[in-house]
Amino acid sequence: MPQVMVVARNFMDMVAALPASKLDMLYDSAFICEAVLRSLPPLAKKYALQMLYVLAPVTSAAMEEWVLDEYAAKHRVAIDKLLQLRVFVEVRDRRKEVSYKMNQKFQGNMQKYLVDGGSLPREPIPLSVTGRLPASADLEAYALDQWECFLLQLINSSQVEKGTSFSSSMMKTFQRGLLSSRDGEAPKLTENGFQFLLMETNAQLWYIMREYISSAEERGVDPTELISFLLELSFHKLGAAYSLNTLTDVQRIAIRDLAELGLVKLQQGRKDSWFIPTQLATNLSASLSDSSSNKEGFVVVETNFRMYAYSTSKLHCEILRLFSRVEYQLPNLIVGAINKESIYGAFENGITAEQIISFLKQNAHPRVADKIPTVPENVTDQIRLWETDRNRVDMIPSHLYEDFPSKEWFEQCCDHARDHGYLLWEDSRRMRLIVRGEFHPEMREFLRRQR
Repeated sequence: MPQVMVVARNFMDMVAALPASKLDMLYDSAFICEAVLRSLPPLAKKYALQMLYVLAPVTSAAMEEWVLDEYAAKHRVAIDKLLQLRVFVEVRDRRKEVSYKMNQKFQGNMQKYLVDGGSLPREPIPLSVTGRLPASADLEAYALDQWECFLLQLINSSQVEKGTSFSSSMMKTFQRGLLSSRDGEAPKLTENGFQFLLMETNAQLWYIMREYISSAEERGVDPTELISFLLELSFHKLGAAYSLNTLTDVQRIAIRDLAELGLVKLQQGRKDSWFIPTQLATNLSASLSDSSSNKEGFVVVETNFRMYAYSTSKLHCEILRLFSRVEYQLPNLIVGAINKESIYGAFENGITAEQIISFLKQNAHPRVADKIPTVPENVTDQIRLWETDRNRVDMIPSHLYEDFPSKEWFEQCCDHARDHGYLLWEDSRRMRLIVRGEFHPEMREFLRRQR
């Protein structure tokens, strides 16, 4: 079974991975500093605030005395996080003793923030200019529709409503591990793509944003500028309108890409154009655990492996088809069953048993969500057993050689295959051998030379 490759990282993991020079550039923005401070674990946040007005380095030994011995592990985790994000900078004296001091840019911006208070990255447009703006429920529905449209584009582009299209930069982002395409063929989901579809919405968002930022340099965009803008976007007021004229050229391109995913809604007035952040955008600076979705589930699985999904969503139906047999699709109900063939089909696409079970638990209908277990144990056990059974045999493409003219020739071929790591199996009595399929051309050339 293939290893799980899809990893959803939040923005702070991406920020921590930047070179020190790029990270220091980010800290020129007070909003980035605030976002980083918010993201820190409680103990790391306490240390950052404790050091905010301390100018001299504090020794590692002195900081260890700030916690009891039983919390030493948490202390090390907190310090490591602060060092990764360059909130703390490590310094050594002549005796090689380690001390920590706060990043000067971070320290200066956070001191100003505490004194002056926080402010918005840009002022919203007054209602007298924009007129009536979308209600919160309408904005949430828009974001959900856009996100589902994006996911449907991955699964089955024919299910997407006509008139819906994605920019070339977004399509390239999709193709970075989620879609593969060959000349003359429609793009197909990769193993990572199938795994991605079963992830929780905010985890999917982190993955797409990571790939979007990673591909920024290919589009001639500085990733640092993009990260800075996306983190600033998370400080905008949900549902307020902000003028597009306040954005740089890079930010204008990015905001149109983000609108395709439902992070913002674009609107055109008589004289001005503006964008309205949705909940997806305001969650960008939060951690995965803080921003995990509280949406209601829709799936009920019974002990007889029957499955009922109370949903009107095309996306839900397509996702369920990944690992179950959909039998009926009514206006607000999808009826199906989980069986060996449907689960094996999911395994073939790189989906694991645990991912299927996790999806069923996370999306359990409220009627069963509070039950223990949420998904019947006989169903989860059987899904795991099917995976174990399938993993007993490892299928390797291979090539059989037989009908050798002499024992000597057979043994020479066996020795050659064994010495070069081609050999999988041999039968000396019947003069048969099997080699790995990818090495068939090399074996064929060896046989040709032996004639």
